[in-house]
Amino acid sequence: MDYTEGLLLGKLWSDTDYENRSHAGLFILYGLLTDVIVLYNFLMKTFLMGLGKVTTLEIVLLSLLVVACPFICFRYYRMPIWGKLLVLAEKFFKAFLVTDISVMLMLRVIPIKPGELQDYLMDYLNNTLEDYTDKFAGKAGSFATVMGVIVGGVHTVLIAVLILAAAVLIPGMVFMTVRYLQYAYDWMIERVVLRRFFRYRK
Repeated sequence: MDYTEGLLLGKLWSDTDYENRSHAGLFILYGLLTDVIVLYNFLMKTFLMGLGKVTTLEIVLLSLLVVACPFICFRYYRMPIWGKLLVLAEKFFKAFLVTDISVMLMLRVIPIKPGELQDYLMDYLNNTLEDYTDKFAGKAGSFATVMGVIVGGVHTVLIAVLILAAAVLIPGMVFMTVRYLQYAYDWMIERVVLRRFFRYRK
């Protein structure tokens, strides 16, 4: 329960040591799960659980939840259990909306349609190997093809690794950006509004 509270509430509103521990594994896992959803949506031409199909209503809801966050969370530890569960459910829903936006952004940067994927990959591989073979033609002589295949293959693998790394990191970066912006807003409201008008003290 402490871990869930620390993850969803953040260090300003939770009394856990969540922020003092490393969460690289969770960061990577979140990215991988988001990538699985993106890949499923792309290949199946659908929106799993509605993720990736961001509507105006969802943008408005996310904005309202961001604005209301400090007023929802500042009395969390004084709430009955059912109140705490409602707050945590709201945080899960907010995380769902952020993931929804991440999936939408990633789907939009894919430059091809599902049916074009195989041809796109084959064309890219052939063009890369051909370009490197041509570059080595004047220097390597009869070994130009071999050198072109080796260097072109290494180039292709490196590009694939970079794309996979970006695909894992981008969802986590979007999530953490929203989290830090939320913390900055909460910190300001906590000091300017809650302490003055609600006599809040952590």
